[in-house]
Amino acid sequence: MPTFRSNDAEINYQTFGNSHKPALIFSNSLGTKFSMWQPQINFLKKDFYVICYDTRGHGESTAPKGPYQIEQLGTDVVNLLDYLNIAEASFCGISMGGLTGQWLAIYYPERFNHVIVCNTAAKIGEEQAWNDRAQLVREQGLKPIADTAAARWFTEPFIRSNTAIVESLSNDLGAGSPEGYASCCEALAQADMREQLAKIRIPLLVIAGQKDPVTTMTDAQYIINNVRSSSLFELNASHISNIEQPKAFNQVVKDFISA
Repeated sequence: MPTFRSNDAEINYQTFGNSHKPALIFSNSLGTKFSMWQPQINFLKKDFYVICYDTRGHGESTAPKGPYQIEQLGTDVVNLLDYLNIAEASFCGISMGGLTGQWLAIYYPERFNHVIVCNTAAKIGEEQAWNDRAQLVREQGLKPIADTAAARWFTEPFIRSNTAIVESLSNDLGAGSPEGYASCCEALAQADMREQLAKIRIPLLVIAGQKDPVTTMTDAQYIINNVRSSSLFELNASHISNIEQPKAFNQVVKDFISA
């Protein structure tokens, strides 16, 4: 797969569909890789030029020693658009990718016509908890995190009826880079968009999982309350809503960007 250099990292990416169609870039969650977007790729590549990439420290992208910062994660996206000679795109990111999307909407509004942030918050979790997780992963690897991820990612009925999907994602997490994961945890420890949200003026869609224990409906409503040009779409899902409810997710993304 192709890669490009973004400052100190080699970023793995792939494009789907016709490059003359409107561009839509997807950003993965912590501990996953861009293949998590396969249901969206399959549905949207007919109408959009779909761009997926592995966040630095994830998948086939390199994992330079951190800690990382949210500015680095966002700048990697802008650098990818520059590399592909794309002046303006739509953006869709989930969890950590959703926080990246908020940063981009604040600091690079001229590069994005629509931003979709899913299962995320303006401030995800607590600083000390992220730093503790980073330390755990550096000491013990990713297996302890991978063994418990499914319960954070999906509802119990989905886990029971979709064992292959859940196992594949958990295995991807366990096989990832401990340094890359830990460095992204440190980015999340510091990232806080709460005071800057009001600066967002481009259309913003917040997709939230009604049963998400990680980034809750309250977190989603906080973004809505502070971004003038925003709207909320709720899904009967947990944290990885694009996989748990792909049909509804795909349709709302298409409708929002096409409006």
